[in-house]
Amino acid sequence: MHRTTIDGVLRLEGARYSDRRGEVEVPFADPAFREAAGRGMFAVQQTILTRSRLGAVRGVHYTATPPGTGKLVHCVAGQVLDIAVDLRTDSSTFGQWDAFEVSGDDTAALYIPVGVGHLWIALSDGATLHYLLSAPYRAELERAVHPADPDLGLPLPPEAERLVSERDANAPTLREAAAAGLLPDRAASARAERATESASR
Repeated sequence: MHRTTIDGVLRLEGARYSDRRGEVEVPFADPAFREAAGRGMFAVQQTILTRSRLGAVRGVHYTATPPGTGKLVHCVAGQVLDIAVDLRTDSSTFGQWDAFEVSGDDTAALYIPVGVGHLWIALSDGATLHYLLSAPYRAELERAVHPADPDLGLPLPPEAERLVSERDANAPTLREAAAAGLLPDRAASARAERATESASR
């Protein structure tokens, strides 16, 4: 497990065991998470499995804070570019991102805390991500920043090859979201993180 360039985002290196029957994969283990993060992970409130076609772009997504939502994401099939974007307005890395190419052959998982946006790009047909969430999905609380915002400069596929939802295509830019008061700050994000961690004890 190692920290990334975005505060609070962790890349967990899981384990795989095999014998003549097949394989067992362990993308997450609480003791390793506690050692790296200094605390426990959230209590899982919902899981989601998302399959996408080649060129699909999902994000940049986040949840209104409060309540905010923490995520643990793991690629179970195909190949994706998984990206975390710091949306905390007073963070030293606000607007910066870190990207990880992962596939169903990897054991890695990405922990994305409250206040950090998430985007992923399907690099193959049938690319599948499994999400663990700290809160149930509620459409009215979900927010997005435009994936093609030039200020972010995300490594998107050529426009003609992108598959983007109508919601994401109409999302505000980072500057517009900040000006409208839609983005969290570090204090609000930290409070939401502590609330989810307390619930897991």
